[in-house]
Amino acid sequence: MTGNIVDMKALPELLFRLFSTDKVQVTEVGGGVQVMPVKEVAGDNSLGSLAGMFAGDPNMSVEKFLERKRADKELDR
Repeated sequence: MTGNIVDMKALPELLFRLFSTDKVQVTEVGGGVQVMPVKEVAGDNSLGSLAGMFAGDPNMSVEKFLERKRADKELDR
């Protein structure tokens, strides 16, 4: 992996040139910082996606799943 030493004033400009996405995930890793681009799915403004038995269902969004879970909790009361 290659690295560059840059002045802090140049950092935002450098990051904007490196990433073509609107959002990045910043994580501390072993005393350093990892910056990863985040690509959003069209029509979905959340960062997560469904996994498991709903992963292949194109009609089930994360929002619909959470709505369904809330309705289930109401029925349990």
